[in-house]
Amino acid sequence: MIDKDTITAISTAPGTGAIAVIRLSGENALDICDAVFISPTDKKLSDQHANTLHYGTIREGDEIIDEVVAGLFKAPHSYTGEDLVELSCHGSVYIQKRILELLVSKGARLARPGEFTMRAFLNGKLDLTQVEAVADLIASGSKASHRVAMNQMRGGFTSEIKKLRDKLLEFISLIELELDFSEEDVEFADRNQLKVLLEEITQLLQSIRNSFSLGNVIKNGVPVAITGKTNSGKSTLLNLLLSEERAIVSEIEGTTRDSIEDVISIQGIHFRFIDTAGIRQTEDIVEKLGIERTLEKIRQATIIIHLLDSRLPVEELIRQIDHLEGFTGQNDKKRIIVLNKTDLVPDNQLNITRQKIKDHLSEHDYLVLMSAKRGFHLDILEKTLTEAAGINTSSENDVIITNVRHYEALEKSLAAIERTSEGLYRNMPGDMLAQDIREALYYLGEITGEITDNEILGNIFKNFCIGK
Repeated sequence: MIDKDTITAISTAPGTGAIAVIRLSGENALDICDAVFISPTDKKLSDQHANTLHYGTIREGDEIIDEVVAGLFKAPHSYTGEDLVELSCHGSVYIQKRILELLVSKGARLARPGEFTMRAFLNGKLDLTQVEAVADLIASGSKASHRVAMNQMRGGFTSEIKKLRDKLLEFISLIELELDFSEEDVEFADRNQLKVLLEEITQLLQSIRNSFSLGNVIKNGVPVAITGKTNSGKSTLLNLLLSEERAIVSEIEGTTRDSIEDVISIQGIHFRFIDTAGIRQTEDIVEKLGIERTLEKIRQATIIIHLLDSRLPVEELIRQIDHLEGFTGQNDKKRIIVLNKTDLVPDNQLNITRQKIKDHLSEHDYLVLMSAKRGFHLDILEKTLTEAAGINTSSENDVIITNVRHYEALEKSLAAIERTSEGLYRNMPGDMLAQDIREALYYLGEITGEITDNEILGNIFKNFCIGK
C-alpha cells in the first residue's frame, strides 16, 4: 500500500554548505509549497509547467526566511512518480531547519530513511535492483564501483533477468497447457528445445552469479597484503602509496606489531592495503600475535606484495620467496615480488639478481624493482597492481552483481533450473517440471521486486539516508 502522505526531508549532506536541497513529495506537495513560497509575480507553483525552475522567497507570515529556487516536477514524471518539489536554499543549518519546520506545520511529515526511493519503487519508477543501485551509487568511491552502480541503475541487470524470466514463462505456459489436455496425450512444449534453453539459462545464471566475487572486490576494494621480512621496507612502501606517514618506520626489528589498513584509489580501483608485521622467529608474545594476524591477513588478501631486500644474496631471496608459498593459502592469489632498496645495489649485481629471481617465479607472478624510500618506480608498481587486480573499468555493459541478496536469489534460482534439467533427463512428468520452473521464476522475480514482501523492503531501505 502506497502511503499518500506528503513527505519532506533535507536531501543534502548534514551541516553547513553553500546550498542545501529540501525535498517535498506527495499529493499535497504543490499546495504546501504555495502556502510558503512567494514569487516576485505572485504566481502559484501548482499553475506552472512541470520540469521548470522558479525563483522566490520562503516566508512565514511577513518574515522572509530565505530566497530559494524551486524545482517543479509533476506526477507521474518525477523521481517518486508523485508531485515533487526541490527547494534549493542557502546552506545555513538554521535556514534548513526553519524551512523544514515550516513545511511540516503546513501539513507535510518528515520522511523516513529511503522513503523517496521507496515511493519510486512502489510507483513503478524503479525496480529493486535499481533501488539498491541508488544506494551503491551514493556510496561509490571509485571509477569501477561508480560504473557498476550506473549500469545497474540503467537497468542492465534487470534486462538480463527479464530475458530469462520471459523465456521461462513461455515454456511453463506450454507445459501447463499440456496439463490441461493431459487426457489427450498432446505435447506443446518441445523437450529438446527446453533442454537447449535450460543450458543457455544455466550458463548465464552461473556467469552472473560468479561475477559476485568481482563485484564484491569492486564495491569494497581489492585486499592487498604487504609482506616480507622485518626491515624489508613494508611500512615505508605503505607510507609511499598513501602519501602520508601512516606507519612507523624504524631500523629496529619488530616495530610493526599489528596490521595497519588503509584504502586508496589507483586508476579508478580501490585497494585496501594491509601493512603486516614482519614474519620471523621471535619470543616476544605481542610480536607473535602480530605475526599470527599477518598470516590471517595474507589468507584473506587477493594480492600479495612481497618485499625483498635486494642487498641480500640471491639464494636468500629465493629462499624467502619459497617460504612465502608455504602460508599464502589459496593458489589463485596474485603475487607481486618487489625487489626493494635497488638504489643501494650496484647495477651489475642487480641485473644478476633480477634475472635469477625472474627465472624462479611462475608465469603468474609479477616482479617489480624499486626503492620505496626514494619513491623510484612507484608508477610501475601501481600499474602492476591494477593489472593484477584484473578489473576492467572501461566496459559499461558487463553485468556485475555486488549485492548478497542478488547472489543468494541467483543461487536458489540456479538450483531450481538444475533440478528442471535433471527432471528432463529422467523424463519426469510435466507437473513436476513446472513446479521447479515456477520456483526459478519466483527467485528471479525476488531480485527485481516483481515478487517481494515487507521484510525484504525493510532490509533494503533501512540503510538508506534520509532525503533519498
